[in-house]
Amino acid sequence: MREGNGLKSAVGTVERLHPPPPVLEIAHTLTSAGYESWCVGGAVRDALLGHTNLDWDLATSATPAQVQRLFRRTIPVGVEFGTVGVLDDAGTMHEVTTFRRDVQTDGRHAVVEFGASLEEDLARRDFTINSIAYSPGTRELRDPFDGRGDLARGIIRAVGDPQARLREDRLRALRAMRFAARFEFEIEPDSWRAIQDSAPHLGRLSMERVQQEIEKTMAQVERPGVAFRMWRESGALAVLAPALADISDLALATLDRLPRATRPENARRTTNRLTALLVDTPPAVARATLRELRFSNDRARWTGDMVERWREVGAAVRDALSRAEGPSDATVRRWVATIGRTRVDALLRVADARFGAERASGAGNVSEASMRSLYRRAIRISLRDPVDMGDLAVDGADLMKAGIPAGPRVGALLRALLDWVLDDPARNTHDRLLARTRELAGGPTNS
Repeated sequence: MREGNGLKSAVGTVERLHPPPPVLEIAHTLTSAGYESWCVGGAVRDALLGHTNLDWDLATSATPAQVQRLFRRTIPVGVEFGTVGVLDDAGTMHEVTTFRRDVQTDGRHAVVEFGASLEEDLARRDFTINSIAYSPGTRELRDPFDGRGDLARGIIRAVGDPQARLREDRLRALRAMRFAARFEFEIEPDSWRAIQDSAPHLGRLSMERVQQEIEKTMAQVERPGVAFRMWRESGALAVLAPALADISDLALATLDRLPRATRPENARRTTNRLTALLVDTPPAVARATLRELRFSNDRARWTGDMVERWREVGAAVRDALSRAEGPSDATVRRWVATIGRTRVDALLRVADARFGAERASGAGNVSEASMRSLYRRAIRISLRDPVDMGDLAVDGADLMKAGIPAGPRVGALLRALLDWVLDDPARNTHDRLLARTRELAGGPTNS
């Protein structure tokens, strides 16, 4: 067993299974009406591993119409596929899905029929570790494909014929790699060959589904570079994001050094990880790749801007921090001005991860101490010093009052004034800036 994964001798025992009260109430209502009711899927798997999972799904012999009649508040989230959302007293939705079997699939969508048994329903699922069912009423586990054994062994294995499972839904190839990275499991050889064989067909997936899978990988996996390395080695990246087909191990190691978002308030961490994933691509390519993967325009723009700022300052930061004397305050102010006040924190965190990955590979000499010092200085400067034209003690109207004609010359002079102030923030006074404007304009202006 893999103690590092939190797998101990209790793996596979019902003592770890504690569905929340609303789920128990839904299961009791179904069984009291004469229908089978089983907890299935990721919550059962995670509970057996000792992990927390708040989304407990139920499988039942009741049809969608019967489920809707049994419960007062329901949502038809996927009735054609057998799924009804049941709302508990707190308004939380729990998915209840009728036992089903696939009768037709094109690799993206399945046509299902109801009336299947629990065993048939489990047989249509993707991997053995996700094909375990638990009865809250009898506390019985049904595990026809030895999912508990694979949990203990640390194995991702397709249910039945791997080639057939991945033909039914091509997204399963990406899910397998996410699960393997998330749980630090190995992918069983036949299942890995099926993933490789599935890669050329991944272009048939909707980009929205691929984008969601990337988001889940970034959010759930401590070391997402492990997953994307498998994407690269399987050929998935070449099909889904050609710009990343040959992503370097250094970029993947950078990604692994950035923390994942564990709460809504630190969602920016996911964007930092996307930046690390794309950091070696041209900014326009980074933006285009994210748009093709159906990321939001805001996220594509922000990440592309981060990649662009890294291109502009990354080498200079590395060079300056590699020297004993380090960068001057004026130099740091110029970096902050280039990066932008709102992006300084994010970009320096990505830079820290990159330099750490370079050190680990033996190819870098930027120390942790010098990077920590730079981070503190840059944040202090971003909060204190003028680093943007909006921080100047004069604006375009002031320059025009001083006799500068309206037009591009005003913007050029403001940029020159900012450059002058970045060398010495004490220069940022109204009188000194107007005097400097007269010097730059090559003659007297109105006073």
